[in-house]
Amino acid sequence: MEKKRFLITGFSGFVGRHFLQYLFEKKEPVDVFGIDIRKPAFDTSVYASLINIQFREVNLLDGQALKAVLEEFKPQYILHLASFSSVAFSWQHPEESFVNNTNIFLNLTSALKELELPCRVLSIGSSEEYGNVSAKQLPLREDMPLQPVSPYAVARVSQEMLSKVFVDSFHLDIILTRSFNHIGPWQDERFVVPSFIRRILDIKECGASEGTIETGDTTIIRDFVDVRDVVNAYYMLLMNGTPGEIYNICSGNQIALSDIINQIADIVGVEVSTKVNPEFVRPNDNRIVVGSHDKLTKELGWQPEIPWEQTLRDMVAEMSK
Repeated sequence: MEKKRFLITGFSGFVGRHFLQYLFEKKEPVDVFGIDIRKPAFDTSVYASLINIQFREVNLLDGQALKAVLEEFKPQYILHLASFSSVAFSWQHPEESFVNNTNIFLNLTSALKELELPCRVLSIGSSEEYGNVSAKQLPLREDMPLQPVSPYAVARVSQEMLSKVFVDSFHLDIILTRSFNHIGPWQDERFVVPSFIRRILDIKECGASEGTIETGDTTIIRDFVDVRDVVNAYYMLLMNGTPGEIYNICSGNQIALSDIINQIADIVGVEVSTKVNPEFVRPNDNRIVVGSHDKLTKELGWQPEIPWEQTLRDMVAEMSK
């Protein structure tokens, strides 16, 4: 039987690494071609017994370089992870964030259209697309109107609209997600939960039993889902999702950032207080985000399996090494 061929954009990042791990644990030989603007910091040779991995440094804004990879590898499946994925970065660099995230996707879909490759694309979107909603509108469902409130979210909505154009007008095989906040081992400390863990671990490692960390607004509420559950959903959608359809990937549970901090402090074994730094507070941040995964569950049988308490313990253990 022919091995499945996966092209992963944004290969060197947190989710790309977990998707590789997921493929490896399935114990099915596959071919993977990873592209990113930087080489992976993790060792890909640990997967060599089952996964044939090629990697090339490619900026997806370079349409010709991207097209060359597609012609050479002829992927059956594309997991499009590449993006500037930080909402905070998009506020600091709105034009760069919007142009990059929109144009790299446009280059990908345009190349697939031109080459006429029979290939399925998973276009990764975000819960940020929903914007600020009232409590009575929760949980967030795929048929709700979108009200993006950050440059990052606007770019994700644009990517989604482009996907619809290429599906409806050119019959590309694109499936779309709105992925909620995912966390787990190996996540970059620029993101909120690993940044909390790092600073709380620093208190412990200094020999103190208590300390204070600076934060943004910790009253905001989020729906956190373990990245290992997320990549399971991505694989299931690549195999069996419906072209042109949008799927929430979320836990369906909500928790305030203040409660996350308290849970981390309990795991680490220190007392932690917080102080708001106005520089860490985002303009017009979404107050509460909690989603429904009913559509994905009904169509494909996906369910989140890892509770956030276990995710935090795994993250603390990884970051303590």
